Amino acid sequence: MKPAERVATLRAELAHHNHRYYTLDAPEISDSAYDTLMRELQQLEAANPELITPDSPTQRVGGAVLEKFEKVTHRQQMLSLGNVFDDGEFTEFDDRIRKAMTAEQVEYVCEPKMDGLAIELVYEKGHFVGGSTRGDGVIGEDVTENLKTIRNLPIELSGNKIPKLLEVRGEVFIRKADFKRMNDTLLARGEEAFVNPRNSAAGSLRQLDSRVTASRPLSLYVYEVGSVDGREFQTHVEKLDAMASWGLPVNPRRYQVKGFDGVKGAWSNLLAERHALPYEIDGLVVKVDSTDFRTRLGQVSKSPRWAVAWKFPPEELETQVERILVQVGRTGAITPLAELTPVFVGGVTVSRATLHNEAELRRKDVREGDWVFVRRAGDVIPEIVKVITSKRTGAEKEFVFPTKCPICDAAVKKEEDGAIARCTNRACPAQLAGRLRHFATRTAMDIDGLGEKLCEAMVEKKLVGSVADLYELDLDTLTGLERMGEKSAQKLLEAITRSKDTTLRRFIYALGIPDVGEATAKALAEHFREVPALMNASLEELQRVKDIGPEMASSIRTYFDEPENRAVVDALRKEGVKPKPPEIVAAGAFSGKTVVITGTLAGMGRDEAKEAIERRGGKVSGSVSKKTDFLVAGEEAGSKLTKAKELGVRVLNEAEFLALLK
Repeated sequence: MKPAERVATLRAELAHHNHRYYTLDAPEISDSAYDTLMRELQQLEAANPELITPDSPTQRVGGAVLEKFEKVTHRQQMLSLGNVFDDGEFTEFDDRIRKAMTAEQVEYVCEPKMDGLAIELVYEKGHFVGGSTRGDGVIGEDVTENLKTIRNLPIELSGNKIPKLLEVRGEVFIRKADFKRMNDTLLARGEEAFVNPRNSAAGSLRQLDSRVTASRPLSLYVYEVGSVDGREFQTHVEKLDAMASWGLPVNPRRYQVKGFDGVKGAWSNLLAERHALPYEIDGLVVKVDSTDFRTRLGQVSKSPRWAVAWKFPPEELETQVERILVQVGRTGAITPLAELTPVFVGGVTVSRATLHNEAELRRKDVREGDWVFVRRAGDVIPEIVKVITSKRTGAEKEFVFPTKCPICDAAVKKEEDGAIARCTNRACPAQLAGRLRHFATRTAMDIDGLGEKLCEAMVEKKLVGSVADLYELDLDTLTGLERMGEKSAQKLLEAITRSKDTTLRRFIYALGIPDVGEATAKALAEHFREVPALMNASLEELQRVKDIGPEMASSIRTYFDEPENRAVVDALRKEGVKPKPPEIVAAGAFSGKTVVITGTLAGMGRDEAKEAIERRGGKVSGSVSKKTDFLVAGEEAGSKLTKAKELGVRVLNEAEFLALLK
């Protein structure tokens, strides 16, 4: 056989075995047999370099060392899922869907909730051109080179009707068997083993050296389509089938069901299989199947209204409370924390568990020396479930809640309801470090490199007295900190400078106003549009903002009534921080209209057209109905065009659409 023929045969065999192993969980050959095929291909390509192609399995080994990860703005926001934990909570979710859609029963698609790292892949004309992490849902990190090292990620799609532009969302993870082999190898070398598959997958994908990523046994499943140009889908099942037909790795475990009973059956079946699966999962993802229903249901903040994660009951294990201490947060809240004898539960080693507040501590009657059951709440936050009182010996000690702050020695004051105690000194170092960290987070000012330890060090060395002082830092000051080299210091200064160009939503959230989360910050930004208007708003004005009631309005007004807080905001603005207001929605031909887009537009992408319509006060729907005002028909318009004509909906070609936009 000629070298070119043998190379083609080997590549086809390796692709087949990758699919069997990574997608179907049904390998046909041993690891050593696979390695033999790979070595033969490597030898043939080394002897015949003209036969090497970018999509060859041998080329997925990594090589570039990245200075940093570039930021990528997702064409469509990458949403996160809300959670439910029992029959009652899922029934509420199902009832809301049925009521909104006036449907007697809803068709759902259920899939395993993978415990990995969410990513986005972008294909243009079937060729993989880039990939990124989810990040904050709007902006992620470019990890294209690292993603290329994943064996079951296709560089070129195959099959029919491949869209010109295709964005897919998926999960990068490490299989249990691969994780064990990797750790066995590390331990044999005398190196430290990884703690759990999820963290090691996330850490591996975010390596600056793609050769390190290539050495890790990462796998991929895709589960959703983002932006797409040149293909339309009526159901989620249709998306999954299409992605699989193009060679993308889709998890074969899925359930098409109807109503609560169908979902509960799928949940119970998957829970029974949980530990037998080759990968870690922590629940069942439940999605409305109909694309039309999804479009009409929409989303809230960062989560879709049409999907939810039904989490599995957390695993509980027994351990001992070694001591109880307290932590001071950015708002001064003092939280009791139990230090535990380390125990491996829910996929991670747990050595601390929150006790929330003094009332919770007393309710559970947790004492130093107690044996307790601990679990990860929602498989995330470690918490003590209950005390094993039968194991008490009499040597256990009740915890005395402090009357003074353990950090600054200021008085501790309980709130009126007695649930939360706070340090009364706003200048407390622990509070200041917490405010700095919150200010720098990705969803706030997004200052890359300003982590918890560095915030604490800055406060300890008295380099900053407020968040505004960050903009006064210089290279000499930062390089004086322990383990802060000149290169790291320069990068941090650049990140601080970049943060001056931000949005009003991010700025409001970054201030850390009590009770104001990201959704509220967005609503405030849209309503007031500038900082002075918000700072001077009355209680009545604040309550006119969507979803803001008397308590939250009072919290916001109290924050801005504090001279210190107003001084910090003024100082930030003087330092050049310029929050941009949300873009104004302009009136026009689409104001108050429902628009459907179908086919391919030559002059702009589907998302760009959608944004243009929404900026002019219109709403974009995914399906044609009697309520549709316009159908924008590009090239290769399909069934939606036919239905629009049947219903008498006004059809716009691309030229007419662009003219109306203007």
